[in-house]
Amino acid sequence: MKITENTNTFSRRNFLRTSALAGGGLMIGFNLFTACKPNVKPSVDIENLNFNDFNAFIKISDEGYVTIYSPNPEIGQGVKTSMPMLIAEELDVEWNKVNVAQAPLDTKNYKRQLAGGSQSIRLGWDALRQTGATTKQMLINAAALKWGVDAATCKASQGIITNKNGDKLGYGEVVNEAAKLEIPENVTLKKPSDYKIIGKDAVNVDIDKIITGKPLFGLDYKEEGMLYASVLRPPAFGQTLESFDASEAKKVKGVIDVITIGDKVRSFVDNGKSNWTFKLSTTDKVVVIAENTWAAIKGKKALQATWKSNKELESTEYQDKVLNKILDGNKFDIRREDGNVKKAFAQADKVIERTYHSPFLPHNCLEPMNFFANVTDEKVHLIGPVQTPEYAAIVVSEMLERDINDVQVDMTRMGGGFGRRLYGDFVYEAAEISDKIKKPVKVVSTREDDMTTGIYRPAIKYRIAASIKDGEITGYHLKEAAINDNMYGLIPHFFPAGCIPNFKVSTQNYKSDVTTGAWRAPYTNFLGYAEQSFFDELAQELGKDPVQLRLELLQNVKGTTDEQIQYSGERMENAIKLAAEKGNWGYAKEGVYQGFSAYYSHNTHVAEVAEVELKDGLPVVTKVVAAVDCGIVVNPTGAINQVQGGVLDGIGHAMYGDFSFENGKPRNKNFDTYRLIRMNETPQVEVHFVHNNLSPTGLGEPGLPPAGGAVANAIYKALDKRLYSQPFQKHFEEEKEKVIG
Repeated sequence: MKITENTNTFSRRNFLRTSALAGGGLMIGFNLFTACKPNVKPSVDIENLNFNDFNAFIKISDEGYVTIYSPNPEIGQGVKTSMPMLIAEELDVEWNKVNVAQAPLDTKNYKRQLAGGSQSIRLGWDALRQTGATTKQMLINAAALKWGVDAATCKASQGIITNKNGDKLGYGEVVNEAAKLEIPENVTLKKPSDYKIIGKDAVNVDIDKIITGKPLFGLDYKEEGMLYASVLRPPAFGQTLESFDASEAKKVKGVIDVITIGDKVRSFVDNGKSNWTFKLSTTDKVVVIAENTWAAIKGKKALQATWKSNKELESTEYQDKVLNKILDGNKFDIRREDGNVKKAFAQADKVIERTYHSPFLPHNCLEPMNFFANVTDEKVHLIGPVQTPEYAAIVVSEMLERDINDVQVDMTRMGGGFGRRLYGDFVYEAAEISDKIKKPVKVVSTREDDMTTGIYRPAIKYRIAASIKDGEITGYHLKEAAINDNMYGLIPHFFPAGCIPNFKVSTQNYKSDVTTGAWRAPYTNFLGYAEQSFFDELAQELGKDPVQLRLELLQNVKGTTDEQIQYSGERMENAIKLAAEKGNWGYAKEGVYQGFSAYYSHNTHVAEVAEVELKDGLPVVTKVVAAVDCGIVVNPTGAINQVQGGVLDGIGHAMYGDFSFENGKPRNKNFDTYRLIRMNETPQVEVHFVHNNLSPTGLGEPGLPPAGGAVANAIYKALDKRLYSQPFQKHFEEEKEKVIG
């Protein structure tokens, strides 16, 4: 499967007009500037040129156009645009002569084909530039051989190689010879001051196909003879299938068969071959096989199934009590400990302690989970949207007892991931179904399937305590009680670790039947709010400006020799100062209330100033100014989009996101009851970057963690009310009910 996109077909040139007719519509596409100018050559259709393979990343046509394969999954974070930009920069070709294609899973030629942790650009920065520079040098060497001159006397720019004699050769004229040459070592990379592509705005390479509805996503994929499957899973976490009646389902027009799956999964788990991406229930599941999605879904609704449970099913109220009990207890794992917190608390003039509560949250990707599988005797072909294609291939090969080389995974663009598609349950289901029916099949979930049987952000509680002595923070203790899993190993070494002499992080969890996993900016998505709200209170207690308090604390970590500390005091300070300056901190207009927050996550430092206004007595977020230090910004347009999206995601879920369970069943099934931020509620988000020449870091997630804290602190300024749990909207609704009552 090949998905490609002509990068120069949309920007400022392609316009679409739609003329609505009675009973239908007419769409006319034309090139405006070509239409206005006489004797203009039509633009080159890069996708349909004949390309010469150079390596796993690059193909070059005889005309000098270049196809660059983007290795990592694209979930909307923009890597399908930015990763090829790195190669193109060092290859020294014009960006408008580059065609970008999604690479398949290829563990021999690519490393870390994974979308998660905001690490794609950071970990690909050197390798991808090296690929471009090495290819350019080989092309130069081939041209030099052709001319009979020293390669050191030649240079390349914008796809053209020249020598001192004024001779010229295009890349396409030497590509076949260059591919046969020895690969050079120690090629020289460009200085940032010489960049022509990196740091310049680039349009999303898929934008033309996205806005014109071309096939890009997993839901779009079709092939001859493909069937559709809808899977009936347990309605409550902790249940297993006892029996089912498919007689009514089989009467639905288009339904071909009703089967069960689960044997392969149980055998896989029993053999101890599971990995972290595997979060699949081992119960039998009922699958409706049909000619189309409508028949499959309708058939599933007609199924009559009986489910059983061997223990009491969990409700949110019970889980809440369990987490409180953990916080009140003393059985914790110590994740970091500096100094003597107990002694600091005993000697303190005052100890402040607060507890923060977060609910479960679904991922709610715009594109529901889906995947195609075709299992034959020759190979296993998997196609669709998954953030962890290599892990998916490994699990499927082991589950079906096939050689890993028999498994081919092709990636489509994803309509959102947010961590949900790190877990390949839908891939494994598709593979098991195809293996059983011996036909190509695509599993398609409904919104209700996604929201009620998916994987969730775990409910978490944080209890934070700090000691104050002689006007200084002398001790700090963070306790985490979480459903299923605790914060990953680096988080205890984020801010304020290293800033406070007596510092401790303790964690404990409760194992639940509810499946939980990574959700955009795992753990820090709520911890950022809790800690930054807490520091706002500490600043108030100490009589200090919230920005000034953070700047003072950061002085203690500058120049640290503690290799465990993950953040930079200097870089965080720069982000804070930039946010305060651009956000006009402390100088808000009358009726505008400001809140501040700063947080480090995914190797990136972010500070945010939120503005809140009161309308009909309720707080409304009107503006957020974000300052970001992510090193070199590869694609400014994409970078701004990522930060804005993270901020809005953080605000939306902090304000409205609420999800709970009753007897193992989710109380929410669709967007009629599950609240998301709406278009008219989105504030203006202004983004500024700290300029430096440091290697780039992540952007898909770091904008989210500070957002909730900044908003909560602004709401406090507006209402004189501290918020200790999310969603914030629930507090305002409760207050409203009290007034009405």
